[in-house]
Amino acid sequence: MQIRNLGGSGLRVSAVGLGCNNFGQRTDLETSRKVIHKAIDLGITLFDTADIYAGMGGSETVLGTVLGDRRKDIVLATKYSKPMSNDGTKQGASRRYIMSAVEASLTRLKTDYIDLYQQHDYDPLTPMEETLRALDDLVRQGKVRYIGNSNFPAWRIAEAELLARQMNVSRFVSCQDEYSLVVRGIEKDLLPAATEYTLGLLPFFPLASGLLTGKYKRGAAAPDDTRFAKAPALKDRYVTARNEDIVEKLQAFAQARGHSMLELAFSWLASRPQVSSVIAGATRVEQVEQNVKAIGWTLSAEEIAEVDGITT
Repeated sequence: MQIRNLGGSGLRVSAVGLGCNNFGQRTDLETSRKVIHKAIDLGITLFDTADIYAGMGGSETVLGTVLGDRRKDIVLATKYSKPMSNDGTKQGASRRYIMSAVEASLTRLKTDYIDLYQQHDYDPLTPMEETLRALDDLVRQGKVRYIGNSNFPAWRIAEAELLARQMNVSRFVSCQDEYSLVVRGIEKDLLPAATEYTLGLLPFFPLASGLLTGKYKRGAAAPDDTRFAKAPALKDRYVTARNEDIVEKLQAFAQARGHSMLELAFSWLASRPQVSSVIAGATRVEQVEQNVKAIGWTLSAEEIAEVDGITT
């Protein structure tokens, strides 16, 4: 497994990360245990979860139950700020909420520190100065090692960076945003900002919720056991005429070179200089094995240019 620095920080992460949103909902405890241990055995070190995953706390609870002594072998990343109650009282990025949210996550995860604590969404109600000061206090207390953001607009990334310098507090070292062969919107503003401020990019939905796996056939109904069959809204979001055209061309491109769509999707992301780790979920041990192997194709400059021509 290739290991990379997370942006300009000293934190080292595996080039393939494990998204943990399935644990506690799509996978039961024993299946989750098998997936988690297999991932560690294969060299995956970055485990990415969030407090809201699996019905508010379910994913973190599974990780806390399963990891045990192997906690020390991984980079444990979680998130805060999305609603953890239905009445609006547990959400956001205020000092008051962050200080309680981190304790709740530490308890569920059964650990005394979080390697990467990420703000899941920008909070328009809280001054960035307040958020950064609270997060810096957590770093100084040893409860959090590094901080990151997710779903921030580019100008907020710039604001946070400049404020952190001005205040002499811990800065965001990563950004987690949607990025794939069919969703490249962050390249306009966010990616240049991340590059300028040396934030490591952790792309989520690298397979566009399954569109880029090659298992969906144009004009055919989604197989019953797939995400698109169970979540029609996702299918409506990704299965567009434009995307289907792109996927057909990408499949031909990959097949002509003896590779799968999965390998193309992962290896293309891994080739982007800003990407530190490609985060993908897994509901079966076999999927973890496939994800780890998928990153092994080193695309040439000419191949990358051809792919860019297809997808942009």
